[in-house]
Amino acid sequence: MLKKFLALVIAVTFVSVAQAKDDHSYANLDQVTSTHLTLDLTVDFDRKVLRGFAEYDIRRLVPEAGEFILDTRDLTISKVDVMGDTWQPALFSVAKADEILGSKLTITLPKKASKVRIYYTTSPGASGLQWLTPEQTAGKKYPYLFTESQPVHTRSWIPIQDTPALRLTYSARIRTPKNLFAVMSAENDPKADRDGDYSFTMPHKIPPYLVALGVGDLHFKAMAGNTGIYAEQYILDAAAAEFADTYKMVKVAEKLYGPYQWGRYDILMMPPSYPMGGMENPMLSFITPTVIAGDKSLVGLIAHELAHSWSGNLVTNANWNDLWLNEGMTSYVENRIMEEVYGPRRAMMEKALSAEGLKRELKTLAKRDTSLHADLKGRDPDAAFSDIPYTKGQLFLIYLEEKYGRAAFDPFLKEYFISHAFQNITSAEFIAYLKENLMDPHPGVVSMAKVKEWVYGTGMPKDAPNPTSDVFAKLQAQQTAWLAGKITLSDIPTADWTVHQWLNFITNLPSDLPLARMAELDKAFDLTNSRNNEIAHAWLLQGLRHGYKAITPRLRSYLPSIGRLKLIRPLYKELAKTPAGLKLAREIYTPARPGYHPSAQKVLDKILSGK
Repeated sequence: MLKKFLALVIAVTFVSVAQAKDDHSYANLDQVTSTHLTLDLTVDFDRKVLRGFAEYDIRRLVPEAGEFILDTRDLTISKVDVMGDTWQPALFSVAKADEILGSKLTITLPKKASKVRIYYTTSPGASGLQWLTPEQTAGKKYPYLFTESQPVHTRSWIPIQDTPALRLTYSARIRTPKNLFAVMSAENDPKADRDGDYSFTMPHKIPPYLVALGVGDLHFKAMAGNTGIYAEQYILDAAAAEFADTYKMVKVAEKLYGPYQWGRYDILMMPPSYPMGGMENPMLSFITPTVIAGDKSLVGLIAHELAHSWSGNLVTNANWNDLWLNEGMTSYVENRIMEEVYGPRRAMMEKALSAEGLKRELKTLAKRDTSLHADLKGRDPDAAFSDIPYTKGQLFLIYLEEKYGRAAFDPFLKEYFISHAFQNITSAEFIAYLKENLMDPHPGVVSMAKVKEWVYGTGMPKDAPNPTSDVFAKLQAQQTAWLAGKITLSDIPTADWTVHQWLNFITNLPSDLPLARMAELDKAFDLTNSRNNEIAHAWLLQGLRHGYKAITPRLRSYLPSIGRLKLIRPLYKELAKTPAGLKLAREIYTPARPGYHPSAQKVLDKILSGK
């Protein structure tokens, strides 16, 4: 009886995997799956390559399956061995590369195959790796390497079944130059000898895009509880001070959504060229230095990446069409954490800013790109990343919270994370769970038609939440009075403004504001020289839109110093709208390009191609 029960459980698991077929992966998960990855890699900074092997424990879901199919991109496969009764060479083929998917790696399996070992070398231009020379780092003494694997870049540095429908454990041995320190999205030892030979274990099953590596002149500083910082020495103390509330965030999230199941929560401070705000690599979030403002004003990013420890890492979208299940959930959880730690006033301002940003972006997106459940077949999954999965997804959950009340919605969401821990989910499966566990116990509150409108419909439902802040309303009244000449800038009490108030004030300046008023603002508040990267970005963007040329020197220094696409892509796009602006953009970009991440180069090359 027990054997029949286990067989049924396994069969259900296999069907679930098969249903989660990913258009962005060649992997034959419905036939052969990998359960554990063993990496053995040498980091070669001179050649800008990783070389070594990836070994998989495999399991046949179809007994007669004769092939193990993986994803690769720009990898040189030197040989493949398979473990049957003994290790033996295996036949393999690497297909012609597809621009989006890379190359299919097909390995022939003997009948008794239980392990597969693939020897390979990465390309110096691997899309998931960034190699920095010493001169490109803050310390100027040692090189730096980091990975950015989401959504489908793991295949550029590991031959792997590169789909979030797969979950596997991993262990790794990483060899580096002896003066450098390696860390991974795994169990790290900050006291490990800096001997160039590091070992790691990730005991929890994670999707491939969460396998991550960082190598550099890294040092560690403990914070409260199970939190700490890895960083280059120049930023270590500042990061620890800025993110000192991280442990409070962990405890708040546990209270709301169940136990933190990953052991430690550490942060790796990335080089300025890092193209993302952050990346939720489990046990070790990668974080841009652009959020170190000195006043904790931008630590919502930490709350966001921490929130992924429940939404995204613990419960993962089964494919990139359903990115909202990661990012919309996480944006909602992030804001609830911020509300608990910093109060409702700040949380409401952050919600309102996000909603304003979504409204602006909706005007620029094609209709098909405004649905939570995206159709990305034949498209680069990077196309999924916009304010739609993040903020529209967040507003959907706020809608449910407002309709059912927190007394019902909070326990529902907590149980969702607990019951789906270390599993993958689709939109259809989430809707079914929502119906059974929230809608049916509370009939007549929200219709299934409304839920499907949110998930599958385009644009925004007419009754979507519209977060507003009393703080912003007062601020806008002051801005209107200044524009009308009724008050001066000195009459506006900006001394205690938060970054959120500055962003609201700047982004809502009228499009026809005269240059004299722009200059007046700049003289009063020195916005062009703001040290807060978010404020500087908002002001520089307004400066470009208004033709305020006084920002040009700052643009020339700002754009090459930051790799975060959120902050630089809009500026380059605005510059590219005019011939003179495009000329200036190219002057700035050409020498700056080698310092940008390959994914940023791809985006910016297209913007500045003039096509």
